[in-house]
Amino acid sequence: MTLGAQIAWDDTVLPFQLDRADVRGRLARVDGVLDKVLSQHAYPAPIEALVAEAVLLTAMIGQTMKLRWRFSLQVRGSGAVRLIATDYYAPTAEGEPAQIRAYASFDAEALSLSEDPFSQIGQGYFAIIIDQGQDMTPYQGITPIAGGSLSGCAETYFAQSEQLPTRFATAFGRSTIAGQGERWRAGGVMLQHMPKASPHAKEDATGEAGLLAADDLVHGDDAENWTRANILLNTVEQSELIGPSVQPTDLLVRLFNEESPRVFDAQALAFGCTCSEDKVRQSLSIYSARDIGHMTTDEGTVTADCQFCGVHYVLAADSVGFEAGQDGDT
Repeated sequence: MTLGAQIAWDDTVLPFQLDRADVRGRLARVDGVLDKVLSQHAYPAPIEALVAEAVLLTAMIGQTMKLRWRFSLQVRGSGAVRLIATDYYAPTAEGEPAQIRAYASFDAEALSLSEDPFSQIGQGYFAIIIDQGQDMTPYQGITPIAGGSLSGCAETYFAQSEQLPTRFATAFGRSTIAGQGERWRAGGVMLQHMPKASPHAKEDATGEAGLLAADDLVHGDDAENWTRANILLNTVEQSELIGPSVQPTDLLVRLFNEESPRVFDAQALAFGCTCSEDKVRQSLSIYSARDIGHMTTDEGTVTADCQFCGVHYVLAADSVGFEAGQDGDT
C-alpha cells in the first residue's frame, strides 16, 4: 500500500453494518489526533495508555450518535488515576471533521509504572454525557468501574444502561513507519447489536458485580448471530487494528465476509479544543474581588491554563470576577 493510502485512512471512523447478523459497527483509526492529544502533556506511560484507549472509544461511540453538539466520556477513580475526560464535538457542517480533545488527572506519587494501568483507577464510575446544545438538558449515564479495561467499562455501560449488546476490540501504542518518526497510533472495532423495541434481559446477570453483560441481552437467533460476529472479531490482530498497512475496508472483508458487510461514509476526525478567553472570563465571573485578589500575581494579572490543550491565558485582574465593570456604588 502506498503512503497516500495510509494517510487517507488516518483519523477516520468508518461506519458499517453486518446485515446477516443484524449488527452495526464502527472501525476507527486515530493517529494524528491521538498524537496531538498526548503531545499536550508529559504523561507517564500508564496514563498515556488509558488516555489513548479513552480517545479511541470516544471516536467510535461519538460517531454512533446523531449529535448536534457534544459527547463526553468521563472516568473517575479512587486510585492513582483520578480522572480521564474526553470530548467529541460533532461536525457543524457536512464534510467537516468531528473534533476530539482529552486530558487526565492523576496522583504522580501513587502511580506505579509497572502495574496494569486500569487497575490503578480503583473504585469509581464510568460516565457518558450527551450535550445537545443550548436549552437542552444534558443526558448522563453512569455505571461502576468494571470489566477489566476501559473497553470493558464501555461494554458494561451499554449493557446495563442502554441494554444494547456491545463489543470493542482495541489496539494502541507507539508506531514507526519507514521514513517517518515515531508516533502514536490507535485502531479499534465496535460491534453493537441492532436495538430491539422491547429488549429482555436474562434473570441472572453474568457481568462483574452482578451487572448485565452483552450476552445477557440476546436470545435465540439473535444470540447465535451475536456470538458468530464476536467469534469472527476474535480473529483480528493488533497490527490489523492499528494499521496503517491494512485498509479498514479490506479488514472488514477479511473479518466479516460471510456476514455481508456494508460500509457507509467515513467520518474524519481532528484534534480540537473549544477553550477561549471569553470562556475563561465566564468561569471567573463567579468570584468576588477578594477572591480574585488571592489569584492575582505580582504583575497584577490572573492566569489560567486549559487542561485539554495547554493554552495559557493571562488576564488583567481588574477585568475579571463578577464585580468587574460594575459601578462603584452598585
